[in-house]
Amino acid sequence: MDEKEQKIGDIEQKSKEIVNFLFEVGILSKTPRSGFHFLGTGDQSVSEHISRVVFIGYSLSMMENNTEVDLLKVLQMCLFHDIAETRVSDLNYVHQKYVEAKSEKAVEDLCKSLPFGDKIHTILDEYEERKTKESIIAKDADNLEWIISLKEQFDIGNTRAREWIDSAIKRLKTDNARKIAEDILKTESTSWWFGNKEDKWWVNRNQDEK
Repeated sequence: MDEKEQKIGDIEQKSKEIVNFLFEVGILSKTPRSGFHFLGTGDQSVSEHISRVVFIGYSLSMMENNTEVDLLKVLQMCLFHDIAETRVSDLNYVHQKYVEAKSEKAVEDLCKSLPFGDKIHTILDEYEERKTKESIIAKDADNLEWIISLKEQFDIGNTRAREWIDSAIKRLKTDNARKIAEDILKTESTSWWFGNKEDKWWVNRNQDEK
C-alpha cells in the first residue's frame, strides 16, 4: 500500500469511528433521567437535559458581560458533561449511594475511539476539576436545568418537587446562577406563552374580530 492509499484508508477509518460515535450519542435520547422515578412525576431523557443545559450555559456566560469567560469552552462542557451516560446510564442520588459507575473508564474508552477524543477528554477533565470559571458556570447550568425541571413539576402539582429545589439551589456557585434560580421560583413555567390569561385569543382565537 502506497502513501496515498494509506492516507485514504486512515480518513475512511476515522469516518467510521465518528459514525460509531454518532450512533452512540443517540442512546442518550433513549436514556431516562432516573431522578424523575423518585420524584413521582415527569420524565426526561439525558439528551433533553443536555439540550437545555447548553442553552443555560450560554445564558450564564452572556450574563458575565466580560471577555474573561470562554463561551466555546462552556458550551463544550455543557454538551459533553454527561457523555459517559451512553455507557453507564443515569444514576440519581439514591443510586449513587450504592452503585459505583465507572464513568472515568467510560470516558477514557470513548475518547480513545475518536480522532478528536483527546480534546473531549481535556474538556471533561477541566469540567470535573471545577477550578476554572468555565467549569463552574457549566456545573451551575447543569444544576439549574434540574431546578427548572423541578419547577415545571411543582407547577402541575407535585409538592415534593419544591423541597427538592431547595437542596439543588444550595449547589449553585455563581451569583448569576442564584439570580436565575430566584427568578425560576417566581415565574410560572407557562408564563412565556400563557402569561396574559385575559387575552381573548385563548377563548375564541379572536374570531369575533373578523
